[in-house]
Amino acid sequence: MISINVNNSITQVTEHSSLAAVIAHFSVLTSGIAVAVNNTVIPKSYWENITVHANDNILIIQATQGG
Repeated sequence: MISINVNNSITQVTEHSSLAAVIAHFSVLTSGIAVAVNNTVIPKSYWENITVHANDNILIIQATQGG
């Protein structure tokens, strides 16, 4: 297990987990979200190919309506 920071909360995930697996772990609806790893926005098409590493900082942002 490794520790990662997701939305300012430390969590444990299996080593070699994909970013897609991390997002699924949090039961986040994948439509209308943006994800950044270590301050770099990752396009949805790459989530399955990105492996998270110990101490990565992951930010998951849900789009909202309004003005």
